[in-house]
Amino acid sequence: MFSRGPLSCAKDDMIQCLRWTVFLWVVNSIPFTSGMTVNERIDHTCPPMKLEEKWHTNVNIHREFTGFDLAQKFLLRKGTVTDNRLLLRLGSKPLFKPTESVFPDGLSHEYSIIATFRLRKTTKKNRWFVLQIFDKGGDTQVSLIVDGAKKTVEFLAQGFLKNSLLYVFKNRDLHALFDRQFHKLGVSVESNAVSVYLDCELIERQVTAERSGMNVSGRTFITTRVEDGRPVDIELQEILIFCDARIADLDRCCDSPGVTCEPVVTHNPTAASLVTGYLHRMLSMPVQLPSDRCHCPALKGDQGLPGLAGHSGQKGDKGDMGDSGKDRLAIAKGEKGLKGDPGPQGLPGLKGDKGEPGLPGAETLSVCILHHPPATLHVIS
Repeated sequence: MFSRGPLSCAKDDMIQCLRWTVFLWVVNSIPFTSGMTVNERIDHTCPPMKLEEKWHTNVNIHREFTGFDLAQKFLLRKGTVTDNRLLLRLGSKPLFKPTESVFPDGLSHEYSIIATFRLRKTTKKNRWFVLQIFDKGGDTQVSLIVDGAKKTVEFLAQGFLKNSLLYVFKNRDLHALFDRQFHKLGVSVESNAVSVYLDCELIERQVTAERSGMNVSGRTFITTRVEDGRPVDIELQEILIFCDARIADLDRCCDSPGVTCEPVVTHNPTAASLVTGYLHRMLSMPVQLPSDRCHCPALKGDQGLPGLAGHSGQKGDKGDMGDSGKDRLAIAKGEKGLKGDPGPQGLPGLKGDKGEPGLPGAETLSVCILHHPPATLHVIS
């Protein structure tokens, strides 16, 4: 057998080192490529939700939602279809359940409330709870109120010191909620702020004080009138709680009439085999040295649009007046013009007509010399 040379050993060591580098890179890459998706689903307080495919388009993220479908929790039956919307039957009995049956492990500290409904003529001025959660002592822990008389939305939470934190949203853009048309009301509850959305448009955001955690030993109500606790007479399509405060903000209302959204482009988590294959192709690609100059031929672009008109120039100084202008100005002012040169002699005129008889001449002085009597002179005028 031939002994291996130093160059062969160095080559083998390099290959072995490269293999270990690839192996360690793949092992460390898998948690980063797929671990975040897995970790997003791990939430002991919020179970996964089975929602229609439209929600993946609405929110523009393709992952499993966690939270609570309150229509399923309260066993609301499906009713009629109105305006291509499947409505839920609220019945006539108060809609409440023990909180531990609705939220077995509690509610996450940050969440989104989404409710799609239409008010009726007889109830558009009612004051009612979309959601209300009591503790064991009867104090409100969380409530979302729609007030038709004041055209406001109210969010109430329990503070860290068991005090009530009330936030009233009375922006004029909320008035559309009471026009007896279908609307989607969204509320984003963050650790230090509450935001209200109407038809996926942000209406108002308010900073909040520190809130306490939720106690599951009380009761939870939905869609009940404040005055008597009975179900409010509305046309309800959905009422959901997502364990993510971003959902109300990310929702695009793609299922609303007249709204179109671009399809969502998603990428599945990269598997280890795909990572290895991609790395193999990447290593096999020839290395391109950097170039100081670009050898791509420049392409002539399309002709641009006409430019905007320039600004008007400044007014120029008054020019000097010419000779002819001076003469015209003198004539206009009535001034005497300059004496012209004598003109040429004219042609003899034509023989005129016989003139009219002239006027009588002046009377002459007559002198008569009378002989009788002599030396007497009479003047006859």
